[in-house]
Amino acid sequence: MELRPLTTTSVGSFPRPTWLANTVRSRAQFRFEGPQLREAQDDATVISLREQEELGLDIVTDGEQRRESFVYHAATTWDGIDLVNLGTKTFYRGQANYPHMVPRIIGPIKRRAAATVDDLQVAKKHTALPVKMAVAGPLTIVDSTLDEAYGDEARLAMDVAAAVNAELLDLQAAGCDMLQIDEPAMTRYHDKVSQFAAQALDRCLEGIHVPTIVHLCFGYPGGRALQHHFTYPDLLDKLMETRISGFNVEFGRSTFDPAVLKACRDRLVMFGCVDPGASAVPTIEQVKSRIRQALDYLDPRKLLVAPDCGLMTIDRALARDKIAVMVAAAADLRSEIRV
Repeated sequence: MELRPLTTTSVGSFPRPTWLANTVRSRAQFRFEGPQLREAQDDATVISLREQEELGLDIVTDGEQRRESFVYHAATTWDGIDLVNLGTKTFYRGQANYPHMVPRIIGPIKRRAAATVDDLQVAKKHTALPVKMAVAGPLTIVDSTLDEAYGDEARLAMDVAAAVNAELLDLQAAGCDMLQIDEPAMTRYHDKVSQFAAQALDRCLEGIHVPTIVHLCFGYPGGRALQHHFTYPDLLDKLMETRISGFNVEFGRSTFDPAVLKACRDRLVMFGCVDPGASAVPTIEQVKSRIRQALDYLDPRKLLVAPDCGLMTIDRALARDKIAVMVAAAADLRSEIRV
């Protein structure tokens, strides 16, 4: 797949129609069951694709209309994980501990079948544009589950990586144009990236030759405040030692200096330049200004522009308006820099 300068895309999720689901804390509560649910999800996928095409995105997604949660979607076909009988896990976020109910790891992780290929095939059937699909990465799965079987995060991460790799290989074989590995946990646990998660990321990439981006995000908007003590430089340096094609990084919500992207050199950078939360729609000039800062350090042919994170937590009109401004800003800049 050939990328044009300042290729426009999204992280993946788009708001679901209210007739399909209610979204609470980035999880979907679907209004249907069985065959009716699948039909409704397929219809919502087609609607999301049409909206993305009309907005002018260069690379589209299925809008993640079939997903209850981005973290566990691929794990629905794994042995060794209990997605029904949840356990309590305490997370440290910022300055306090927060208990959450999460799936339990109850035995060896083994993938039985593909979970996302059907999602891709529905999307490919209804668009001629390149399609990108996302799967949660090993560290995020480890962080978002309660381990009752392994007692060793590194060993668990490598088994998860093998399952993720099998999913990515099937997506690649089914014609996926770009892959994305969602790893918000990497922004929180740089020590674990060095200890085992970078190795696990490389395991995910065995046999993968289509462009694959790792999404280094700070979580969906609308929850706790963005934690500005997270930084990118040492994380990017460590991940540059892996085979990953590129990085999806967030500069729309943050005040980070895009100079940190110098470390990315020949890799792709999916540059988050729009706040995906329920904030006001930025002006075209504001988005252009942010992208220009990245262009001081990156080749426009390697730079993709996107919102910081998924758009599923905001209403559809706001999501459309934000994408429209982003696409217009990228078009203006292409004309200005004449590439």
